[in-house]
Amino acid sequence: MAFEDDHSDYNALDDDAFRQLVRRFLAKHHPPELRHPAKRLHWHEAKPWYMLLSRAGWLAPAWPREHGGMGLPAAKHLIYLDEFETFGAARTPDHGIILLGPLLINFGSDEQKLQFLPRILSGEDIWCQGYSEPDAGSDLASLRTEAVLDGDEWVVNGQKIWTTLAGDADWIFCLVRTDKSGKKQDGISFLLIPMGTPGITVKPIVNIEMDDEFCEVFFDDVRVPKGNIVGKINQGWSMAKALLGFERIFLGSPRQASNALAKLRRLGEFYGLTKDIAFVGRYAAFQMDLDDHQCLFGQVADQLRQGRALGPEVSLLKLNQSNLYQRITEYGLEIMGSDAGLLHPLDGNRDLAMAGQFLNARAATIYGGTSQVQKNILAKTLLGLT
Repeated sequence: MAFEDDHSDYNALDDDAFRQLVRRFLAKHHPPELRHPAKRLHWHEAKPWYMLLSRAGWLAPAWPREHGGMGLPAAKHLIYLDEFETFGAARTPDHGIILLGPLLINFGSDEQKLQFLPRILSGEDIWCQGYSEPDAGSDLASLRTEAVLDGDEWVVNGQKIWTTLAGDADWIFCLVRTDKSGKKQDGISFLLIPMGTPGITVKPIVNIEMDDEFCEVFFDDVRVPKGNIVGKINQGWSMAKALLGFERIFLGSPRQASNALAKLRRLGEFYGLTKDIAFVGRYAAFQMDLDDHQCLFGQVADQLRQGRALGPEVSLLKLNQSNLYQRITEYGLEIMGSDAGLLHPLDGNRDLAMAGQFLNARAATIYGGTSQVQKNILAKTLLGLT
């Protein structure tokens, strides 16, 4: 398939021209049946779109070009995300793109970059994230999944939970405890594990939207090569925090709130509220809050692109976006009245689905670090509170 909109240097385009390029690309190439999906797509559903993005070189907008990415600066990355969300583009299985890829680029060995990065881009390896445990969610450093060195292999035992799309993944990147003798943060390592390894059991969890997006993953004497540690042994906590920074930038992007606001506008049109003073006022207030958040996101993304250390504003991003996402979806249900209980779109129009987003927004203040954790981080780092 030829991609006539391919451009050798996206950064040579001004922002308006790049926005038009993204719009043309989506209009021409996005599978129409995958637009505005009601739920998170599984790999077999999202694969055609993933592979099309891969062939076009549009899969990893923030990766450097030397590693197969688009090399977009923060402003254009924000445009990319905004246009994909506004269009209703399907989200692909992206843990390898958004989380592991940047971490390997920054901390991985040359061999690990050569082994894993191309296979992420080609769709040969789909990844999931093994962080949370039944008793180590917000207090992640209390994790108990253990890896013990036995010759040239790590033997892993333990459990991970809320692992997104684990049943679809070829690999899982895990935080594991490799030393119990010191501070709990000092004995953690970052380990890459093939999901087909004997001793791994995956059990789906049906969520509040009646979807099996999340899973439990059990490790029973799982043997992993010694070289699958990223970075140094017992120094995985610094990488974990860096990865949480990448994740909170992604979770703090305006995409969820922007998508919900676009649906709110369409709901307003559907119910004939576009001239209603109360609706117009609430919609305008949400739009101003979203504009403010987009400015903050652009500033934080610029820091990342410039190689500067991420500050506590990453927590502010996640906190602010999830709160705005919840407020928009709550108002969406309010104007829907008796239709609010429908999980399926009105009149078969996926652009008018809000109940599913409302339920998803309930979890947005929990996953990726709860709002309470984000507030504690901000209180300690910005206000000096203990």
